[in-house]
Amino acid sequence: MQGANFSAVTEFILIGFSTFPHLQLMFFLLFLLMYLFTLLGNLFIMVTVWRERSLHTPMYLFLCALSISEVLYTFAIIPRMLADLLSTDRSISFRACASQMFFSFTPGFTHSFLLTVMGYDRYVAICHPLRYNVLMSPRGCACLVALSWAGGLVVGLVVTSSIFQLTFCGSNEIHYFGCHVLPLFKLVCGDNVSTVAMGVGLVCIAALLGCGLLILLSYAFILAAILRIPSAEGWHKAFSTCASHLTVVVVHYGFASVIYLKPKGPQSLEGDTLMGITYTVLTPFLSPIVFSLRNKELKEAVKKTFLSKLFRPNCF
Repeated sequence: MQGANFSAVTEFILIGFSTFPHLQLMFFLLFLLMYLFTLLGNLFIMVTVWRERSLHTPMYLFLCALSISEVLYTFAIIPRMLADLLSTDRSISFRACASQMFFSFTPGFTHSFLLTVMGYDRYVAICHPLRYNVLMSPRGCACLVALSWAGGLVVGLVVTSSIFQLTFCGSNEIHYFGCHVLPLFKLVCGDNVSTVAMGVGLVCIAALLGCGLLILLSYAFILAAILRIPSAEGWHKAFSTCASHLTVVVVHYGFASVIYLKPKGPQSLEGDTLMGITYTVLTPFLSPIVFSLRNKELKEAVKKTFLSKLFRPNCF
């Protein structure tokens, strides 16, 4: 019985932007520009780190991995969203919906794990500088990146398989612009829905809160170490090494908490869509800006790598 209902659902309809009929062209242009800027910003970071040997350090290795996760996350959602803004047919097949959820959740949670690893990297650099090269060896850094992606892969598999094994019944309209957990749970039925929903919720919240608590713990030790520095110049140098990472953490967890920790209750389609946009489009858009503007080494390397070649006089 469950298998029959499961196979009977062949497509869903994404109606997230249906309540903004007169703003869809404006949304398309705005989100397209932000998406292109996100791709170019992360590409600049990856190319700069790859070409500039002075940036071949653990912190920038993690930053490259973070940029890759953002590119993959946005690629899983935004191109489809842009196409729907210009189309009257917003249907998405069952398999495509499951694929979108998996390929967005995997890099999305990998992003959280990488931010945690970057917090640990800053903790070691400030609190144990003499042991930094030992604790953050190339092999150790590669293992941390691999574990981050493995963690994201596990969360993506668990969440996607848990939801798409359920029975979908009634309406096939997803009140969102993508295949996301909460809107899909409104379309399922069966005796085990509440159990699966609780399990999926615990996995997502535990991953986010666990990473958040580890980051807070890292910065608690960092703050304690900074307060022991006697000079103001030392304070400024220590804070400057953490500023960009801490800013991205605040933005990432601020918007993620709006999505995953909002209280239950009646929610408008417009409100859910706009809150989802902040995390899906705005957060990846801000990340390369923050790392480029708040990181002096990276900013100087970008100028050296791109601007110096752009304005280099031609020799005949």
